[in-house]
Amino acid sequence: MNDIAVGPLDLAARVDEALAVQAVAFGLTPEEIGVRRHIVLRHLECPGARALGATTPEGRLVGFVYGMPNDRTHWWSTVVEPYLRANGNDGWLDDSFVITELHVHPGYQNRRIGRTLITAITATADEPRSILSAIDKESPARALYRKLGYRDLARNVHFPSATRPYAVMGAPLPLPD
Repeated sequence: MNDIAVGPLDLAARVDEALAVQAVAFGLTPEEIGVRRHIVLRHLECPGARALGATTPEGRLVGFVYGMPNDRTHWWSTVVEPYLRANGNDGWLDDSFVITELHVHPGYQNRRIGRTLITAITATADEPRSILSAIDKESPARALYRKLGYRDLARNVHFPSATRPYAVMGAPLPLPD
């Protein structure tokens, strides 16, 4: 990671670059990118929303993370709340910083960029814990989250229009370096 800089990101100004990274990392269609663009820009209006980016020396964005203090009235919370409640974990929706998106371009993965992004953004959180959702399968992302102290709070969570189930994970803050 020595040639990659992690720092504050004006995500609204660089939303198309960020979504291009997400599209490659996550396999999004042009239609999905269009929907997510609107969602990202709406999220950035939420109190406490912030983003970090990982850039090459030439300024190319190769990874990003953004999140915000969780709000039970947000769409994501309303979808996951019944799953969390069924497992006795719905209290995690309160006083949590939610990692909304975290993506690293595949050509730059396995360089500790994702770890640096998530630990840096949660280090600035006032909340005592963090929550996120990830595709509910064993993956490098889920392994990273576990190493950072995240544990499964609910599995087999179904989001409208998503073809794969997700897991909701939570961890106390601060995350280990």
